Amino acid sequence: MFGRVFPWSGNRSELDRRRNNVSISSDRVVLREKKKSDIPDDYRWRSDPELAELDATRPLRLSYKDFERLSRDEMAHPHSRSKRLSVDTLDGQHIGNVMFYDIDLRSGQAELGIMIGEKEYWSRGYGTETVGLLLDHMFEEYPFNRVYLHTLDWNYRAQKSFHKSGFRDIAPVRKSGRDFIKMEIWRHEWEALRTSEARNQRSNDISSSVNSSSPS
Repeated sequence: MFGRVFPWSGNRSELDRRRNNVSISSDRVVLREKKKSDIPDDYRWRSDPELAELDATRPLRLSYKDFERLSRDEMAHPHSRSKRLSVDTLDGQHIGNVMFYDIDLRSGQAELGIMIGEKEYWSRGYGTETVGLLLDHMFEEYPFNRVYLHTLDWNYRAQKSFHKSGFRDIAPVRKSGRDFIKMEIWRHEWEALRTSEARNQRSNDISSSVNSSSPS
């Protein structure tokens, strides 16, 4: 029982497999390990001025050759304090990336980041669904008590999406000359959210069953 509630307390090799070979899905998105075929998309997104502004950074100035070399090195030698994943649609289109970083297992926390690079998928719920799926993975496979993030204070669309995923504002933050809103979600808040969603789903299933069996 203890191992099912806290999977990180169980078999280490199985735990490492789940953490290092991620392939999980929801209704519309798949989170998977990065692969070399992602590099052209990543380079295009990182070079886009609009995406760079939303990511509070500058457009990439590296040549594609240098970026490709660095990306291959990162895939071959991943850092122990960060985890980067690709976001695909169910039909296999690469539409963005997510990551969690500054991983601190001792204090049980990490920072979350997301970029939906394909703009035709903006404002359609893909970001919210992706963050929800990543939170499930983080809280189920790691001993995290808290996940936090920083979003630009003027990016209301992102803030609305993060609120839907259970994050709440905790403080304004000034970093590198930019103003951010720091947001967080705790394990007990994530558990309460998932319990509520499961309860609502059961209620909807019962209503559908009753309606389908009623005489016309």
